[in-house]
Amino acid sequence: MSEAMTAEQKLAQLNQLKAAFALGGGPKRIEAQHARGKLTARERIELLLDPGSFDELDMLMRPRGEGSSATTGEAVVTGWGKVDGRPVYVFSYDFTLVGGSLSEAVAEKILKVMDLSITTGAPIIGIIDSGGARIQDGPESLRGFGEIFAMNTLASGVVPQLSVVMGPSAGGGAYSPALTDFIFMTEGSGQMYITGPDVIRAVTGEEVTHDELGGAHAHASRSGVAHFAVAGEEATMAEVRRLLSFLPSNNAEEAPIVASGDDPERADEDLLSIVPAEPNRPYDVREVIERLVDDGDFMEVHELFAPNMVVGYGRMGGRSVGFVANQPAQLAGSLDINASRKAARFVRFCDAFNIPLVTLVDTPGFLPGLGQEYGGIITHGAKLLYAYSEATVPKIAVILRKSYGGAYLVMSSKHLRGDMNFAWPTAEVAVAGPDAAANVVYREEIANSENPEARRKELIDEYRAKFANPYIPAGRGFLDDVIDPRDSRKKIIRALEMLQNKADRNPPKKHGNIPL
Repeated sequence: MSEAMTAEQKLAQLNQLKAAFALGGGPKRIEAQHARGKLTARERIELLLDPGSFDELDMLMRPRGEGSSATTGEAVVTGWGKVDGRPVYVFSYDFTLVGGSLSEAVAEKILKVMDLSITTGAPIIGIIDSGGARIQDGPESLRGFGEIFAMNTLASGVVPQLSVVMGPSAGGGAYSPALTDFIFMTEGSGQMYITGPDVIRAVTGEEVTHDELGGAHAHASRSGVAHFAVAGEEATMAEVRRLLSFLPSNNAEEAPIVASGDDPERADEDLLSIVPAEPNRPYDVREVIERLVDDGDFMEVHELFAPNMVVGYGRMGGRSVGFVANQPAQLAGSLDINASRKAARFVRFCDAFNIPLVTLVDTPGFLPGLGQEYGGIITHGAKLLYAYSEATVPKIAVILRKSYGGAYLVMSSKHLRGDMNFAWPTAEVAVAGPDAAANVVYREEIANSENPEARRKELIDEYRAKFANPYIPAGRGFLDDVIDPRDSRKKIIRALEMLQNKADRNPPKKHGNIPL
């Protein structure tokens, strides 16, 4: 009887200990967290994962540094669970414990689930709400961050890595999210910066608030550090779950197939009118994408950054597809530094995780200007050339309207190993636009004519009729077909099915040297 009682007492002790550790920093600090409009580490995990699927790891690991408490756990909650029935690993910083700061033990907990993520092939999701390195732990906290950075790098291209910034992510701690594939930030509470407002004021004299410096909107629209800025923690987690639905669990798998009642053979009459025949009239390319994808379901990535380029995920025939599209409603769809960076990063992620690429082309070229040239447009534009050339996933491109010069080449052209290249009858493919070409080719004839302006317009029209059409490149095999715009969905889905078993390999190498 006494042995049974002892066992019961030990079980009661365990339950009491776990209940205490589950409170993190205690009721008062939980209350303070809620008062800031923020959830606790465990509440966030509950929002993210399927109900009842979370298994926690290292709950009883204790702090080790000088002055540490023996009655609380460490400042991060780690473990695994499921999203839509698929395994994921998660770590969630607990701001109620030492401000969510990273110590030796915190780093060990995070590294354990990251290692499990790589070895079992499931995504890793980090929920960030941390004051950075724990000063009391000295070099041990720095070592912890360094080892996390190294693990982020090793996991890159092996499993999807998502960062969800719901509080501060300051100093060196901001680099771990930067090494991951996608960063979500919650508006109003998520903040990322290397040096805070106080340091900036002391060094440069600039006055700036935390949100202006490193808030969700600033990083989603200006720096491009964040891919998503979402209002509210519940909505943020819903978007994380939505993104995961488009992604495979690892680089050896395909993304899940989602059945749809949307007919793969569906034609769309609206595609005849969405794109204006006039080459300079703007339109929203997202309206084209939404008519191509299953059920109009398109998840845009980096929506607020470099809006002259649209990237994101949809499904066609039930399979995930990555879209890259010029946006004529912004800067006429021209390519600049930020658009090139944005698209190159997206293309490389899709290629790493077996997601086919569909590219919609309507661009007059690279954006001219001193700022672009001095900012390194040559190097940044080359990133996109590199990304498309290196990619071995199925690559399908459709030229909707304009496609001139180097911008024609960079947007998944046949010459960068594109698999299927289509064009609408409205497409104009040329070394330069008719206006610029006529001014160069017929400069002397225009200058010597009796009415230079009238003659210039005649020659522009002549050049457009002669060269700015899809039939010359189609005649050379640079385009595989000129198609009825209404049949675009059917043509792309059939091409994706044809390319489903594509097997392409790049030359053996340690790694390439992308122009960074």
